[in-house]
Amino acid sequence: MMRRNISISNFHIVLITQTGVIYYFMETFSKNKVYVTRKIPEPGPSILNKYFQANMNPEADILDRDTLLENVKNVDALICMLGDKVDSNVMDAAGPNLKIISCYSVGYDHVDIYEATKRKIIVTNTPNVLANTTADLTFSLILSAARNIVNADRHVRIGNWESGWSPDLFLGYDVNGSTLGIIGLGEIGTLVAKRARGFDMQVIYYSKTRKRQMESELDITFVPLEELLRRSDFVSIHVLLNKDSFHMIDESKIKLMKKTAFIINTSRGQVINEQHLINALRNKVIAGAGLDVYESEPISSSNPLTQFAQTVLLPHIGSATFKTRSKMAEVAANNIVNFFNGRGIVHKIN
Repeated sequence: MMRRNISISNFHIVLITQTGVIYYFMETFSKNKVYVTRKIPEPGPSILNKYFQANMNPEADILDRDTLLENVKNVDALICMLGDKVDSNVMDAAGPNLKIISCYSVGYDHVDIYEATKRKIIVTNTPNVLANTTADLTFSLILSAARNIVNADRHVRIGNWESGWSPDLFLGYDVNGSTLGIIGLGEIGTLVAKRARGFDMQVIYYSKTRKRQMESELDITFVPLEELLRRSDFVSIHVLLNKDSFHMIDESKIKLMKKTAFIINTSRGQVINEQHLINALRNKVIAGAGLDVYESEPISSSNPLTQFAQTVLLPHIGSATFKTRSKMAEVAANNIVNFFNGRGIVHKIN
């Protein structure tokens, strides 16, 4: 028996021959419509195009609100990014066909989960993909902030390095042997703790749920939040954004920190009261900050954070490696495929 598949438009023509007889029948691809709010890397688009009528914004930039509302009309599935506010208005614009919202991210605070659940719309994310990449970037921020890497690089590039080696040029702080305080011992926080072992750091942590097994495995210590802030040389934040974590780091918390300490944030910008952080940096309450996330993104060049020499500022690139972003696209697309197929893994939030 011989089988041949011929693709024509939205159809498969399957030819099966046996003893010289040819049988023809047709298999249709799914008619479900999927919209992707911004360009994502392969293999995401290929997976979607194989199974659905997929439409993807060809640009990587965020869509304006009116365009988003127009483009989601009558879709069955939506892949959205962190910058997209997917609320009741978007769901209304999509209409009753919308069955699944796939977040191209681990975080999902940009989606109104309550509204989606009320409408029986499944929301998914991309867990277990970007944790190591984000942990790497967290340590990059720790090292860059502590050792004045960005300022020193700029010093060389603009031609200010004129006297060779100098005993007081860009003095910084030791990472080796220092104390790292981790707020939120989830997947990323745990991986940051593992990296800290290579620098002989003492690791203390605060989390809503105490992780006794991790304490034993990683030789880390659970402490109350206030104690963590007092003792740490580096405070690294790894919590989800919710009503409990919103502005959890404010003026009262920052004042507990050492004057030689640094705040590192690769979680969500709104976990820190940004104006309180600006005031603390201006008044040298702490030594500095390494940030990949902000209260409002993108930040303006006039934001006071950009004026401080003691800040390292990144444009939300925690997961930005070729491998990780491609894997995120694969998971986000397969969440939709598996949902409609009724088999395979679907990383549901609600």
